[in-house]
Amino acid sequence: MAKKNPFASRDLALLEALWREPVDRYTLPNGLTVLLRHDTAAPVSSVQVWVKTGSIHEGAQLGAGLSHYLEHMLFKGTERRAGREISATVQAHGGYVNAYTTFDRTVYYIEIPAEHTAVAIDLLADTVLHSTLPAEEVAKEKEVILREIDMCLDDPDHRLGQALFETAYRTHPYRQPVIGHREVFAATTREDLVAYYRARYVPNNLVLVIAGDFDPAATRAAIAAHFGKAPRARLGPVLVPDEPGQLARRDLQLFEDVQIARAGLGWRIPGLAHPDTPALDLLAMVLGHGDSSLLWQEVREKSRLVHSIDAMTWSPGTSGLFYVSYLADPDKRAAAEAAVLRAVARVAARGVSAAALAKAVRQAVTAEINLRKTMSGQASRLGAAEVIVGDVDYNRRYFERLFALRPADLRHAAQKYFVPQHLTVVSSNPAAAAAPAALRRPGAGAQSPDFQEIGLPNGARLLLQPNHRLPNLHFRLVFAGGPLFEPARRRGLTGLLATLLTKDTARRSAEEVARAIEAVGGSFNEFSGHNSFGLAAEVLPTDAGLALELLADGVLRPAFRPACLATERESALAALQEGKDDVVTVGRKKLREKFFGPHPFAVEPAGDEPGLRATTVADLRALHRQTVVAGNAVLAVAGDFDPQKLGPKLRAFLGRLPAGRAPRVAAPSHPASGDFVETQPRQQAVVFQAFPGPGLRATDYFVSEVADELFSGMSSHLFERVREEKSLAYFVRSGRVIGLETAMFYFYAGTSPQRYEEVIAELDLEIKRVQTGGVTAAELLRCQTRLKAGRTMNLQTNGARAMQAALNAIYGQPVNDARAYLAHIDAVTLADLQAFARKYFQRDQRTQLVVKP
Repeated sequence: MAKKNPFASRDLALLEALWREPVDRYTLPNGLTVLLRHDTAAPVSSVQVWVKTGSIHEGAQLGAGLSHYLEHMLFKGTERRAGREISATVQAHGGYVNAYTTFDRTVYYIEIPAEHTAVAIDLLADTVLHSTLPAEEVAKEKEVILREIDMCLDDPDHRLGQALFETAYRTHPYRQPVIGHREVFAATTREDLVAYYRARYVPNNLVLVIAGDFDPAATRAAIAAHFGKAPRARLGPVLVPDEPGQLARRDLQLFEDVQIARAGLGWRIPGLAHPDTPALDLLAMVLGHGDSSLLWQEVREKSRLVHSIDAMTWSPGTSGLFYVSYLADPDKRAAAEAAVLRAVARVAARGVSAAALAKAVRQAVTAEINLRKTMSGQASRLGAAEVIVGDVDYNRRYFERLFALRPADLRHAAQKYFVPQHLTVVSSNPAAAAAPAALRRPGAGAQSPDFQEIGLPNGARLLLQPNHRLPNLHFRLVFAGGPLFEPARRRGLTGLLATLLTKDTARRSAEEVARAIEAVGGSFNEFSGHNSFGLAAEVLPTDAGLALELLADGVLRPAFRPACLATERESALAALQEGKDDVVTVGRKKLREKFFGPHPFAVEPAGDEPGLRATTVADLRALHRQTVVAGNAVLAVAGDFDPQKLGPKLRAFLGRLPAGRAPRVAAPSHPASGDFVETQPRQQAVVFQAFPGPGLRATDYFVSEVADELFSGMSSHLFERVREEKSLAYFVRSGRVIGLETAMFYFYAGTSPQRYEEVIAELDLEIKRVQTGGVTAAELLRCQTRLKAGRTMNLQTNGARAMQAALNAIYGQPVNDARAYLAHIDAVTLADLQAFARKYFQRDQRTQLVVKP
């Protein structure tokens, strides 16, 4: 008799509480479907319009990318609004607007403070139903999308994904890229676009989803006023042909300009609503979800054949793929494929253990809860259930099937779908390797309270924020660290240290650590950056003890086994190699080298090849002794817990940290600037301009926050000028590398090799505009509103709040900085921006880099 899942009844009770949260579903007379989910947990609303049309619905224009083209165009102007007014209005109300296109849908969404929900409804109704598709904008956006297509062609992961779909599907439109084929897209006309828009963007083909703390009555009225007036229209069916059965294995090997091998193995599976989908999802989790999964342990840890590996199910409408992907050294790719196929065959023959099934079920439950952390996640979950399956209660029925599964069911699913004749294998290999083919819980509160800060006698600090909205608990342990704490010839040491703290300990092997956390559906991982590193654990509240035990073992009893160091070093080196395949990543690394010179920030926190190869166990132990000390530690805990019960255990753990404080490290300033050119075999050019900037502790740091927002986003003057008016670049914005005492403020833009000098001229003009006081009060207000609303939206989850609070404590900032942050942003003036630009954006301090073919 199969062993009963020890978590099943408890987990089902958790989900039942969420499923009881009401969803108001109704249909307007014109056929538009509305889903409303009222949630007061955060003062935010997510307003989403799901258009039931995607690249597979383009009929005679299949392969032209019309759906994606329209997604770009719908923000270019309506019968009531000019194009720029749309994004400017969103940002003026503190919101964020964007869209995406897939095979079977196009989704437009606005995340906005809840009091402005009606504004988002008005804007989305106007853009989706009343766009004018101006001829001039259609022509400009075509150039922008051509640059985007070139970016995709430069991305080896994108190329491999497209190769998989073109090989696995011979008839179904899934084989066509969503963005379109370059030549087919280039030949499209405005008439094609208008015809598609009028045929598919009709009320009876739309679903409006809103989740958040909105006024229900006012929201219903706004929906009726803005969406209800559009008439129902004819909506002809689009023939989407079924894919014939696959009779034999299919292979495609690409040999191209890459540094490392990528590979994917795919088997065709049914769509989301099929009864077998829950079993296939659990198989993916057992095989390739997390560090304790079967493939990770067998193919990576034991056989050392891959640097990373995972498994997933992609199951949209009626047909999908079960997909295993991995990253490997070129000479190990074939052996890795064989190892994957042996593991899959063994599962089909022997099945999986009850423990493995229970772990996968718990992972699925945790994922379902995590999707509800934000209003955007809740709205997306509802939209997918309605549009893809046609059942807003699908998640309940899905989990009812999932909880009923037994190990034998997974074995039967593996036997049914993992058939050798139905396998598709694709790979991307270095050219030199070319060879012949072989719903709220009871008692949940509204917004989260402030963190309580507790100082311990040994110098460690504990931050507590109980929040009972969801059965979710997050631990975030942070230490000051990063490149400034590393020896000059050991760049990347902090990242390796953080990784190994999640692996072998005196009590558990790395596999046992992974198995323990994944068995309860939790996560346990590391992070490291420019100024800090640490560990994060997230679990259901009943597993708080395990999370705390793993944190304690990781920092107090790390084993630092040489074999584990060798494995993780190779994985880190592979990640560096992977980065060489992306032109923007390559350019950004070169920019840092030029700008920072001898400063440790010249190398990204991930390190460089010499530093990673030189790192020893002794180096790890030395950095551990230096940084993992009480006076350098902050533990933030947020979520569903009782401070009276958990608090003493947390204090006991922190009390066991060694006494001491991490030393402050001085670093040399960066050298003189200059102009540089780097050639790369790519389709596009990327322009970078970097200047000194204020560090996190500088008095004008918050001015840099506003300045970064000023130069970024679709409604920025820079974006409007460079992309919208002149069609010079697909992307253009600013960014920062921020330390506590120093920073790099940089601009970057992706353009064509023939026009990069024009982009440079436009960047110079924009800088001069700000230096001469050309920024308007409206621009400043947009930036301030967007930054303040963005801070609220970004802190919706327990993990985000714990991370922010812990970093604030480590960096010497107020722990509960939300209100202080808002005040600092509001205090920035036009004169501050002008002075900032004059102080930092000086030509003699500029480092300019152009990466081009």
